Amino acid sequence: MEIRYRRRQFARLLGISDRELAKADDRPELKRLDGGPEEYDPLHLSAYRKALNRRPPRSPMRHQLFLNFKGGTGKTSLSVGYAFHLAELGHRVLLIDLDSQGHATQHLGFKGEEHERTIYDVLIDRVAIDDVLVDTPLTNFDLIPANLGMSTVDLALMPLAGREYRLKKALESVSDRYDFAVMDAPPSFGLLNLNALIATDDLIVPVLPDFLSFHGLKLLFETVGELEEDLDHTLERIVILLNQFNPTTRIAREAKHALETHYSEFLSRTVVRQCTQFAQATSEGLPISVFAPRCRGAHDIRSLVTEIMRAPDGDAKERSA
Repeated sequence: MEIRYRRRQFARLLGISDRELAKADDRPELKRLDGGPEEYDPLHLSAYRKALNRRPPRSPMRHQLFLNFKGGTGKTSLSVGYAFHLAELGHRVLLIDLDSQGHATQHLGFKGEEHERTIYDVLIDRVAIDDVLVDTPLTNFDLIPANLGMSTVDLALMPLAGREYRLKKALESVSDRYDFAVMDAPPSFGLLNLNALIATDDLIVPVLPDFLSFHGLKLLFETVGELEEDLDHTLERIVILLNQFNPTTRIAREAKHALETHYSEFLSRTVVRQCTQFAQATSEGLPISVFAPRCRGAHDIRSLVTEIMRAPDGDAKERSA
């Protein structure tokens, strides 16, 4: 995964002006880095944040899950883009690929089959998370990969004691190292996704602007209700995110109106517009904010990050600087 930032984008990520960036370029500890001053990479981003003290305040790790029981909603592109942009802003982020197809892993330019260990080993064999992590170009962004070896995880969990809570307990071991744990889950319900739901603070549900998505929403809300009743776990926040929205089509407008009518209290203010660059970014193994930072999809991901970063109670106070 080769990542390059143009000067204007780099300054924006740091939250500084071009003049301030020019001054930083002349600092001795930063002049030693290869590259710049017109093109930067993730190593520069981490080094400049440290030198300029442009890192957000640390906070207790927040667990966030992207899930919809209906497939094809663009969930992986959204979760990867969201998690990566959080890391670009300086937050410490752990992305957990829970899908045996390994799409989130591939989206970051890695091949799942090249990694012997996945979240399967953490949950079933109690392997330490440190032994499963994959480094990414951003020093504050780690990945737990996935591959087809995870396909039997639900069966392996079945006879284990405390099977529903294994992911939650595993994440407690790294709670002081990350600000966010972002999970990308497969479109199914089983013990692995039950683990993910119990470990989650914020559930983010991508939906397409069509009426087939409503069946998946109904099933998901029924499951969440049973979770609260049977396992005494209440999600702090549920966010329904409308994805691939094209306002020029009648069906999209009608679906959006139906969501506003029936799920208004959960519906995100951010709408992710239809954007062909998402598919291109996936094929290149790059997050959307790197592949096409000026496209509408990257803009909408940035808006989503800003919205979700707000306090769960709706307070406008940001969780970061």
